[in-house]
Amino acid sequence: MAEAVYLLCTLTSVLIAVLLFRGYARTRARLLFWSALCFVGLALNNLILFIDKGLYPDVELWFLGINMGIWRGLAALAGLMMLLWGLIWDVD
Repeated sequence: MAEAVYLLCTLTSVLIAVLLFRGYARTRARLLFWSALCFVGLALNNLILFIDKGLYPDVELWFLGINMGIWRGLAALAGLMMLLWGLIWDVD
């Protein structure tokens, strides 16, 4: 059951990112662009969570010598930092 929730969260984040990119392409409102990039990072976070906890729950996964939990956190942090960057520096 948890795997389904992880996958649905990933798909939802991807859908939101696509819709935000479409809105940005139509209106050129830069806040939509930064929000879309944020959701790309959150989708990546959810995808790594699905792989780590859903597909291989009993295996400690490592990539480039770093635990997948760290990669998950870095993906979320990168997405949120992009949104924060857009909110602070991209004012009209």
